[in-house]
Amino acid sequence: MDGLRLRKPSEDFFSWFEEAAHNNVEAALLLDTMCKDFARSEEVVRQLHDLEHKGDGIAHAVYKKLNKVFMPPLDREDIIAITIALDDVMDHIHEAGDAMSIYNIKEPTNVARELAVVIVGCTTEVEKQMPNLRNRRSMRRVEEGIIEIHRLENQADALFRQGTMDLFHKPHDPTQVIAWSRIYETMEQVTDRCEDIADVLRGLVIKHA
Repeated sequence: MDGLRLRKPSEDFFSWFEEAAHNNVEAALLLDTMCKDFARSEEVVRQLHDLEHKGDGIAHAVYKKLNKVFMPPLDREDIIAITIALDDVMDHIHEAGDAMSIYNIKEPTNVARELAVVIVGCTTEVEKQMPNLRNRRSMRRVEEGIIEIHRLENQADALFRQGTMDLFHKPHDPTQVIAWSRIYETMEQVTDRCEDIADVLRGLVIKHA
């Protein structure tokens, strides 16, 4: 038999994964916009807050359904792991944008702009792979996406290191060092959580494909 669809009910979880992944892409694009046009920062932070609230709603729906369903379409621990990571991606994007506003920075750094681009790439790749969870045959297609997510996470690691070195090796206002240290770390954590999703996807391929 070829479908994970045989394990009922199924579609709700997959739809929620796809909705959460799309929500994260929207947030990533907003963060990228904020880094390119900081004059809109307050407006963007409000939009990010709304998307973060929406993401929480999706996660709550997943957990509520998981408590009621007898045979979910994937192992419970995998559903929980994907849900947590998707929610964390949204939380960290919102946190990064909010931190830029709270710390009253004058404008994003080049490193922040580059990290925002990587975050868009990571979240877009996760969104691209979510529909492949719906059945075994399509699950086999995710390997290329997993490799790309890992590549982007490595790129974010390098940018985080570069940005941190710049903060501590060149003269900077101490308050800006504190601010950007936190912002860089939070942005890099977005890609870490995307990598967590990629790791779960790899495990699903091993189990089911």
